[in-house]
Amino acid sequence: MPRHSARLAFLALLALGLVGAPRPLSAQQDPVVVYLVRHAERAEDGTDDPPISEAGQARARLLATMLRDAGVDAIHTTDYRRTRQTGAPLAEALGLTMGTYDPRDIPGMARRLRVTPGRHVVLGHSNTTPGLVEALGGEPVDPIAEGEYDRLYVVVIPAAGPVTTVLVRFGDPWRP
Repeated sequence: MPRHSARLAFLALLALGLVGAPRPLSAQQDPVVVYLVRHAERAEDGTDDPPISEAGQARARLLATMLRDAGVDAIHTTDYRRTRQTGAPLAEALGLTMGTYDPRDIPGMARRLRVTPGRHVVLGHSNTTPGLVEALGGEPVDPIAEGEYDRLYVVVIPAAGPVTTVLVRFGDPWRP
């Protein structure tokens, strides 16, 4: 088939909707959205792996209510009771199984999140959450104080263009 005829055949198929016009990659992919939260208030029990307190349970339920309709595809926690318990109400509401990640490998977790499509909730700690926000390309954040549990970061990673970071405060506010 001559080159001119092949071009006309492609244009005819395109007009009939039988083939799609090539689109840029950024138009084909939704952004990766990552919700990052420190675990809820813990109940000091003298162990290295305490559960969350009653106030923490209330905050965990509030988080589940806030993110129930956010289109969350995956929930990632560290292997500590307080992070798993913080994510449990959301996982139950969405019928998701929580996966674990190593909080000592923040760069590795950031690489996995950036290339995994969807909307993710990551439950971490005061010493890991700010670093993960930044490793994802988000704006630098202040350290999280010991008694501070009300930060929810939303990091939006588009296929092309700058990363966006939003901080939302939820539940009882932290008072220094």
